[in-house]
Amino acid sequence: MNYHAPALVFGNARREGRGPLLDVVNPATEEVLGAVSLANSADAKEALAWAERGFGLWRKVGPWARSDMLRKIAGLIRERMPEIARLLTLETGKPIVEAELEVISAAEHFEWAADQARQLTGETVNSRGPGGRGLMTHEPVGVVLALTAWNFPINLSARKICMALAAGCSVIVRPAEEAPACVAALVQCCVDAGLPEGAVTLLFGTPEDVIAPLMAEPAVRKVSFTGSTRVGKILIQQSAATVKRMTMELGGHAPVLVLEDADVAQAAEAAALAKFRNAGQVCASPSRFYVHERLADEFTDGFVKVAKKLKLGDGLDRSVTMGPLTTSRQRDWAEAIVADARKRGAEILCGGGRPKGVNAGYFFEPTVMRNVDPESEILIEEPFTPVAPIMTFSDTEEAIGHANALEAGLASYIFTRSLTSATMVSERIEAGMVGINTCAVAIPEGPFGGVKQSGYGREGGPTAIHDYLNIKFTHTRLL
Repeated sequence: MNYHAPALVFGNARREGRGPLLDVVNPATEEVLGAVSLANSADAKEALAWAERGFGLWRKVGPWARSDMLRKIAGLIRERMPEIARLLTLETGKPIVEAELEVISAAEHFEWAADQARQLTGETVNSRGPGGRGLMTHEPVGVVLALTAWNFPINLSARKICMALAAGCSVIVRPAEEAPACVAALVQCCVDAGLPEGAVTLLFGTPEDVIAPLMAEPAVRKVSFTGSTRVGKILIQQSAATVKRMTMELGGHAPVLVLEDADVAQAAEAAALAKFRNAGQVCASPSRFYVHERLADEFTDGFVKVAKKLKLGDGLDRSVTMGPLTTSRQRDWAEAIVADARKRGAEILCGGGRPKGVNAGYFFEPTVMRNVDPESEILIEEPFTPVAPIMTFSDTEEAIGHANALEAGLASYIFTRSLTSATMVSERIEAGMVGINTCAVAIPEGPFGGVKQSGYGREGGPTAIHDYLNIKFTHTRLL
């Protein structure tokens, strides 16, 4: 298996945490991979001291040199992709091909951030009178706390680390404990590239021992969080005392609108492949499917056909196209929402439970259902599982109403051949990202984030770096 439990990283050096040991489990086999030593509150305090020291060093490095460093890190990520991807599959269960694409995407985020670092410029503001001038400059906010989820541990960590470094900030990374070794391998790329000691710090630990103490520290000036809306609200409350800047990428429940003039075959295949990617454990995953009644049967048949072709198994097998759910909690939730929908009259077209003959692993079949009651849990709460509910509508106004009915507003998807319909519907959809005839909305050059209770702030794209910068205005009267 060749799995070595990771350590904390303080000042570019590995060290063991002083908290308890936590087993890391392979979700495909339920075997223990190893044990990671968690940090305690004293470790968190020491980590912050290193991060403050690292900020003092890194902020003095000019933007072009920062850009060169980010490209060097990206090169190491690409070079070490096979091993990082292997760790990612062992810890999360996702198919190795998906894991490799995630690692490559992480490298692309560092390359994009390198470009953004070079574009940081000041601006001169005309003075109101003679003999004066105004100058607007950007300065890094300070120490950043990056809190990431287990579903895309490499990509989520990379987005936060690279943009913080591009701006001149130091960053403390606290990933989910379910996937520690792959993130440690990513951080090691940063260390081996030659970053100053403390520019990147790695912590594993419980919210009580690590996150709460750091949230109370004034020296932590910025937090970037990816996770549930419930936890996001707690962090927002904790941030108030020290007025931290926040980027919040919270939960989603993305609607898919298949309009009457859509290419049905293309829509069914694209939507199904996106839905079952990473076993449905994607914040921007299409998860509520509203199809024009005239197209419903053809769309559903195509969707089910894709679901039935998926091969479940251990993600290290390259022929596998869908792995297990990452945690037993997610499998329990999948069973609960299917049972609730079935109780309310839903028709299960394929899947619906654990695959027969599989005695280990958190596997759940790709599941498609129709005739789903509007009060079903799966249409109200984010599923985050490989369970797809298909509903119908008769006119576009009805579909838009369904799409905007929830407080989630991360992503949405529209399938249509009409530019007029695409423009009109996308403008009225309440979401931070809209895919038209595509489910690809997460790219380094595109701003990723939501509206309403899906959060605020953006990661990626040309504006993300500004969330890590303070604007300083200097007005000078020349004597």
